[in-house]
Amino acid sequence: MDYQILVLDLDGTLTNSKKEITQPTLEALIEIQEAGKKVVLASGRPTQGVMPLAEQLHLEDYGSYILSFNGGRITDCRTKQAIYNKILPADCIQGVYKTVRKYASQGIDVLTYTPEHILSGIKSNQYTELESRINQMPVIDASENFLDCVPDDPNKFLVTGDPAVLDQIRKELSKQFHSYLSVYCSDPFFVEVMPAGIDKAHSLLKLLTSIGLTTEQMICCGDGYNDLTMIETAGLGVAMANAQPAVRETADYITKSNDEDGVLHVINEFMR
Repeated sequence: MDYQILVLDLDGTLTNSKKEITQPTLEALIEIQEAGKKVVLASGRPTQGVMPLAEQLHLEDYGSYILSFNGGRITDCRTKQAIYNKILPADCIQGVYKTVRKYASQGIDVLTYTPEHILSGIKSNQYTELESRINQMPVIDASENFLDCVPDDPNKFLVTGDPAVLDQIRKELSKQFHSYLSVYCSDPFFVEVMPAGIDKAHSLLKLLTSIGLTTEQMICCGDGYNDLTMIETAGLGVAMANAQPAVRETADYITKSNDEDGVLHVINEFMR
């Protein structure tokens, strides 16, 4: 098969345990783009949080793409325009904030994102700071007027704090907004609040339609549960050796781990 597009999860897939792209993998990804193939960096991170890796890979030069917010947005790196953008329903935002704020005394914070900053809606905690480090984006205290500071097009809220408290919040938000929002734990200390129906596969289908490619021409590589749908959808779904068991069971092919240049192995086997 003549694969034309390679979709890569970041942590645990493209980057190794040091959160780095190895030089051989970097060179291979640039080489396939030089040959006219496209690369998509697919992550739950905000778009700005993916930009440092996109710059390393010269995605702007080759017209490749960023899938951010777990599929809430797809950005053309050359034009900087959103090809797909699904935002939180406006009539849910106040209700979500009101619910989360009830737990303020238990050290909970709620975040959203501008193109340059993370907005903290209650009070920054250690997990808010972790989100800041992961994405290399500064945190702005917006606790006095959070709802006024929320952008017109928010792709997600992130609730941070103690896992036991977050589980209560997740259940409450899921019950209140089940028809409109997807609410789930991406880590024990992070609850993602997203528009309903958003996942990586859904957004990738929108991208493929816009650029005239098919699922059969797409390879998707991942390691986590949020990669399952895109691995199922791809012409070649690849699990890393370090992937969750359910991901390995779903995949068409299992490559080496993220600490053994597993992505490079896929490129060598299927795209060169």
